Amino acid sequence: MTDTLPSSVDAALEMLRNGNYVADRSLSTALYLALKLGRPLFLEGEAGVGKTEIGKVLSESLGRRLIRLQCYEGLDVASAVYEWNYSMQMIDIRIAEASGQGDRERIEEDIFSEKFLIKRPLLQALEEDETGEPPVLLIDELDRTDEPFEAFLLEVLSDFQVTIPEIGTVKAKKPPIVIITSNRTREIHDAIKRRCFYFWVDYPDAKRELEILKVKVPDAPEKLTQQVVEFVQHLRNRDLFKQPGVAETIDWTNALIQLDKIDLDPETVNSSLGVLLKYQDDIERVQGSEAAQILDEVKAGISAGS
Repeated sequence: MTDTLPSSVDAALEMLRNGNYVADRSLSTALYLALKLGRPLFLEGEAGVGKTEIGKVLSESLGRRLIRLQCYEGLDVASAVYEWNYSMQMIDIRIAEASGQGDRERIEEDIFSEKFLIKRPLLQALEEDETGEPPVLLIDELDRTDEPFEAFLLEVLSDFQVTIPEIGTVKAKKPPIVIITSNRTREIHDAIKRRCFYFWVDYPDAKRELEILKVKVPDAPEKLTQQVVEFVQHLRNRDLFKQPGVAETIDWTNALIQLDKIDLDPETVNSSLGVLLKYQDDIERVQGSEAAQILDEVKAGISAGS
């Protein structure tokens, strides 16, 4: 692990690969530019294509602390930035009153000091760690929040600072490395995107998905791995409610290994589709004759190419 940021696109590509993340050159270019120019990297794409993993790999590769803000509907400042420890403040007030130190101005100054401040991810991200380096801030699934939270986030992304009325403005000495992800369940406001480098993380082609499986599931038989990749690639061309992501491809391969499979067969495909597809309508659409047809096409294609 090193604190040194990659010095080129090739170095960024190598850093990701050393972290077992199989990236293409376009993603490495976006990452390199974001790091070089100190801009947040906004990653958008379907669920399960590896967006979150980039933040984790960056943290591990650079030896930086990872601070993750998992977004959800109703996320507010108290959960994302800071809140006051009200119970401890009340105890401190009672102690001051009992000891006769009832000076209102002194008590107010004391209870709104940092020792009663509960720091949430966005505030934590403005602080350096023990090495003096800023952390990696992963704002995951921003599309799950609402527009008021996006508006607040603008201050953080614009100036890397947070205003706390009782204390003042807390500003980062060194900006954190920021990775923002979105599954595009709704559009993120342009004001957020303008402050970031944008990159669409797409499903990988067969060649790269095969490489991903070799890295993530190295014990899988080569024949099985090839069949899995081709089967998933065929599924993504079907009219499904939710196409399987790379995460599902990896999970399915691991499941097939646990079943001691070295070759796909219709029965195994039908019985394990729940690992690959997450909606019953999709499973019913594929199960049976459709799965058998896809499997025949996969095996015929592999045989023709060998």
